[in-house]
Amino acid sequence: MQEVYFLSKVHRLDSGTINKIAAGEVVERPASCVKELVENSIDAGATRIEVEIQNGGKSFIRVTDNGIGMNMEDACLSICRHATSKIKDAEDLNDISTLGFRGEALPTIMSVSNFNIRTRQEGSDLGTSISLNGGLNQEVQEMGCSLGTTILVEDLFFNTPARKKFLRTNNTEGSKIHDFIIKLALSRPSIAFKFINGNRNDINTPGSGNLIETIASIYGRDISDSLLEVDFTDMDDENFTIKGYISKPNLMKSYRSWQTFIVNGRIISNRIISKAVDEAYKSLIHQNGFPLAILIYSLPPRSIDVNVHPQKTEIRFEDENKIYRATYAAIIKAIEGKNLAVGSFDDDLANVAALTSLSGRNTFTSQRTQQSPRDYSPRLDYGKDYTKSSPTIDPAANSKRYSLNEVRDILSANSKSRFEDIDRELEISQASALTDFKQDLITFDETNPPKKITPIGQIDLCYIIAKDDHDLYIVDQHAAHERVLFDRFSGYTDGIPAQQLLVHQILSFDDFESQLVENNLELFHNLGFTMESSGENEYRLMEIPADVDNSDAEGMLREILAELPPVDDSVAGEEQQKAIARNIRQSCLAVTACRAAIKAGHELNFRQMQILLDQLTKTAHPFTCPHGRPTILKLSSQDLAKMFKRTGF
Repeated sequence: MQEVYFLSKVHRLDSGTINKIAAGEVVERPASCVKELVENSIDAGATRIEVEIQNGGKSFIRVTDNGIGMNMEDACLSICRHATSKIKDAEDLNDISTLGFRGEALPTIMSVSNFNIRTRQEGSDLGTSISLNGGLNQEVQEMGCSLGTTILVEDLFFNTPARKKFLRTNNTEGSKIHDFIIKLALSRPSIAFKFINGNRNDINTPGSGNLIETIASIYGRDISDSLLEVDFTDMDDENFTIKGYISKPNLMKSYRSWQTFIVNGRIISNRIISKAVDEAYKSLIHQNGFPLAILIYSLPPRSIDVNVHPQKTEIRFEDENKIYRATYAAIIKAIEGKNLAVGSFDDDLANVAALTSLSGRNTFTSQRTQQSPRDYSPRLDYGKDYTKSSPTIDPAANSKRYSLNEVRDILSANSKSRFEDIDRELEISQASALTDFKQDLITFDETNPPKKITPIGQIDLCYIIAKDDHDLYIVDQHAAHERVLFDRFSGYTDGIPAQQLLVHQILSFDDFESQLVENNLELFHNLGFTMESSGENEYRLMEIPADVDNSDAEGMLREILAELPPVDDSVAGEEQQKAIARNIRQSCLAVTACRAAIKAGHELNFRQMQILLDQLTKTAHPFTCPHGRPTILKLSSQDLAKMFKRTGF
């Protein structure tokens, strides 16, 4: 027989036990303690905040600010549970404009540490000092101190060994604090932050109010120069804006922690926003890369609920779909809004090329060295002379001069036979080619001439070597052309041109793939694949994109379906169908562009190389190919000087 135990008596917990329980929710590690203290400093109107720690914050944390400070009465109340100056009643929870509001941080921190607070208001000759040991033995006295507030926390969790036992190493805990100070500094560029870890000055921000200057002080000038500005205002609600910066797709890291999302001044973590960022960059980055994103949202306070989690890092949105759509649109606008046309001095290929000093952060693999199983394209016979097998051409035709636009149109056709035509028709000398380019260039203001990247040759029939007045560039011809085609295909509004198959192909799919095909037949048709059901889990393929070989069609379709991400059950039905349609379109265009693009091993003459560089400059997203690999790398004259160990640079 199972025994049943009854509690003998219901009783109230003492305040010390209550505070220790709360400390497990509000202050789970030193970084949580720093977060609460710094947010209080921000709410106090501080313009300078200094954080100093020892041993990862386990033994010593000091937060000093120049905020408004407190008098003795308020200082004594501030360490009482649920005492706050930021709200008065429950109605205020609907319109919270401060970072803190629960009145839990100070009492919970002091209950698990040796705690001291010193504070003085402007106009007071003396300040107030309050000391406690684990929430006990309170000592209050007047003393001289600086304007503002200084809080000292020592021996954190000394009286809760279970919590202290699960803390990580000093380096790990210090790194958590470092990362959070960075996010706080980005959320408040008007505040000068200083972070001292041990005896090392880790962070110093200017506090000028300029976000890009704050970013440069944290990540370095090279990073800040590789960012695109985000500036989005909801057409239906002027009070809903998104501002900030995102990185160009050539600047990635393998972790998401350098993405910062700020809503009404509060740093948050949100799955919807992260998903929108990933979706916007999907065709621009490698699958394992994450862009830098600093997105600052301004929303009506009543449209969000911050009273969700004790640490206030999670919030609820009134309309999550609206947040997702706005984030996606803001990022796409920032990326596509960059003027990358030839003739733009600030936004030419020289500025979108990945710096070699940054390329090491990417985990991309060369298209040439990675033998991908999805490369169904026939390889060229490197020893064959294709021009000799071509029909004889009228000698007068060889003297014909082609404009850049005409050659672009020829190159843009991208079928294998068309490339043979280009080889046959455009065999011209380097000198003649360069002369033609100069004649075709638009006239620019001589006081602000654009940089012109000029090809100087090919390496391994795979990479184009080019230069401008000062720098050297290496272009992956396949990745570059793949990007050009992908953006061109994406621009088709009436569907991708298709070709009919003389012999229809019967394709078999599994249940899941069949359902995807059945639900998206019209979408596949617009993308150049016309199919109809011919039996259970079987479809008849009747048309394929004009730029695709018959032998590639089945492999492409299967690859498109295989590349689709798993279905997200948390997304509503209609939104889920839209996401599937976007993924199918993205995968289809990427695979089609890959099949039609110039392959490694294809020899290009100088005019073709120049045309490809010009086309890459004109496309909306020249940074990477649709699969996320870099299209162009840059070696500056300074980089070359360092390699050759020249002095004076």
